[in-house]
Amino acid sequence: MERGQVRQDSQAGWNLDGVHAAARDDWTDLLKTCAQRTEEMRAEHRGRAGLDETEEIVFALARAVEQRDANTGGHCERLAFTGVALGIALGLDRMSLLALYRGGYLHDVGKVGIPDCILFKPGKLTEDEWVTMRSHTVRGEEICGHLKSLSTVLPIIRHHHEKWDGSGYPDGLRGNQIPLLARVLQIADIYDALTSERPYKAAYTPAEAMGMMRRETESGWRDPRIFHLFTSLHHVVISKMGNLGGTERGLLSMQQSLASLQRSLVSESAALTQSHLQVA
Repeated sequence: MERGQVRQDSQAGWNLDGVHAAARDDWTDLLKTCAQRTEEMRAEHRGRAGLDETEEIVFALARAVEQRDANTGGHCERLAFTGVALGIALGLDRMSLLALYRGGYLHDVGKVGIPDCILFKPGKLTEDEWVTMRSHTVRGEEICGHLKSLSTVLPIIRHHHEKWDGSGYPDGLRGNQIPLLARVLQIADIYDALTSERPYKAAYTPAEAMGMMRRETESGWRDPRIFHLFTSLHHVVISKMGNLGGTERGLLSMQQSLASLQRSLVSESAALTQSHLQVA
């Protein structure tokens, strides 16, 4: 498909021209449900969806990748939450939300095979080092590819570094050729990477990160419709992510953080409702 065309998916009925429909709803309702729905995905991931021993190992590898670097603590948790929040705003079905949740943890599992000297290099990577670094997407797909239950996550793992103009990797896909869920998680991943400290850079402020992402979108790197939705979502949801601190670890800490976030959102919603009543 050419850039600008709408992709209709028969399985989920996706139509990105409808992303602004979320803006017609009460954003406080979305605010209240994000933590709840993400917690549902956590429960389904651990419960009805069922993880066999091999799947447990894969997720353990993903957590090991994150824990190799103290600066990335909580990164997967935040991506899982943000991905589900964007999915809710897009009106995606439950299986897609679960894929986004799992993709938050598994998108970089291929980095388990990237040497520390490359992964944590404080300076600029050489051309050969970049080849190795970029291989993490294909490596990750290979690690998870034999697990039928993760089939919906594979496009996220392989394609979350593609660019809207076709200049990304590994396959140089462009526009709507890039799977929707990969485009969604990509935006969340970029924002979290920019606002987190890394060996090669300091953390940017949220305003600085949003400015950089806006310029990248204008340059043709990001899906403009998803970035526009993220911008709207940022004010009422993503900006509340401070409760998901970078030192937290594991699914239990995420559950506790989401419960705390939900309480704060319910409180905020009640205050807004009271304010509206007073105005009326």
